[in-house]
Amino acid sequence: MRKFLAKNAPGYIFLTPWLIGFFVLAIGPILISFYLSFTKYDIASPPKFTGLDNFDYMLFWDDRFWQSLKVTFAFVFLSVPGTLIFALAVAMALDKGIRAIGIYRALFYLPSILGGSIAVAILWRQLFSNNGVVNSFLALFGIQGPYWLSDPNYSLYTLVVLAIWQFGSPMLIFLAGLRAIPTELYEAAEIDAAGPVRKFFSITLPLLAPVMFFNLVLQMIEAFKTFNSAFIISDGRGNPLDSLLFFTLYLYNEAFSYFRMGYASALAWVLLLIIAAFTAVAFASSRYWVHYESDRG
Repeated sequence: MRKFLAKNAPGYIFLTPWLIGFFVLAIGPILISFYLSFTKYDIASPPKFTGLDNFDYMLFWDDRFWQSLKVTFAFVFLSVPGTLIFALAVAMALDKGIRAIGIYRALFYLPSILGGSIAVAILWRQLFSNNGVVNSFLALFGIQGPYWLSDPNYSLYTLVVLAIWQFGSPMLIFLAGLRAIPTELYEAAEIDAAGPVRKFFSITLPLLAPVMFFNLVLQMIEAFKTFNSAFIISDGRGNPLDSLLFFTLYLYNEAFSYFRMGYASALAWVLLLIIAAFTAVAFASSRYWVHYESDRG
């Protein structure tokens, strides 16, 4: 034991700041929120243990909880596939060896850097306002644009478009995956008179499956955690008519607008379980469509 400590002590000493931060700033709040999820707590008074009351109210009495789930699921199921498809299409276009590819990569990646910022959300709200750039452009062709942000039939789609616009990160990952596919496979397919569609479904997609899976999991988790754009565009309330009431936004309002910290903690744990469940399903299904080089070898 003494030899082990003497050999590894310097490493643990250097790890100490990180370990303190991990347990104090990560594990500690997680455990506290777990306890608070079973309490009634409004910050002003001590927590009062209430058992499963928060979860009972959430599941059987809270209509806004179910509305927030509906909005969040709709956003995830629309934005994640759209982002992946668009990112893959752009990556395949950039993989053709065009000139100044570095500039195109930087330009396409730029929205991913700015996408989560408050400034971009404000800009997006201006673009899709009733007299914004989008409706002004449609008016040039005699088209009366809808009220994108004030009509609940269209408001969610503005955020879906914003999410798809932030395709830079998965695009770069797809591009790296495409560069790793041996060109000999495409050359052999051309000898067999395979067309672009056949090569895409027989070579590109199967060999890109691990990268697709990686992007799918990351984009799905990020979609469930979407907050900034929904907060800015809906004025922090999920308007109009709760059509932008994302789960994270509802959680935020319960915690910091109504100071129902116990209920907000219960919502946070439900969100964690939802993300964990979807991630588990993705990993379980991956055995049927994701194949690695070691599996084929």
